[in-house]
Amino acid sequence: MIAYDLRCSRGHVFESWFPDSFAFDEQSRGHLLECPLCGDDEIERAPMAPNVSTSRARKKSEKEYTRRAMTALTNAQALVQANCEDVGDRFADEARKIHHGETEKRNIWGSASPEDVSALQDEGIEFSEIPFQMPRKDA
Repeated sequence: MIAYDLRCSRGHVFESWFPDSFAFDEQSRGHLLECPLCGDDEIERAPMAPNVSTSRARKKSEKEYTRRAMTALTNAQALVQANCEDVGDRFADEARKIHHGETEKRNIWGSASPEDVSALQDEGIEFSEIPFQMPRKDA
């Protein structure tokens, strides 16, 4: 596996892992990569410093990776919440209605059981799963 720092055409930098450099090239040419912050599919490799790993550096790198991943998830969650309708646990039903033209096409988000997720996939209904951070109860 190889980790690359990537940059979208809007300047957002994020990290992604690939089996090898050919996988990145193929996915990039096919516009299969998207910025987790804005959805842009014009992605290129960002300049990276060489990674010389020591135990201390590895721990620091892991903490930085975790911090960056959590920031990306927080930004993705905010983007979804600002631009999509929260349909709660009715997600699977609403996705089906939109897919079959029974209701207006719109961006939605919500929750679905593992069984509903599997059924939506089997039906060919396109959606993405994003792990949302739950609000803290003591906040």
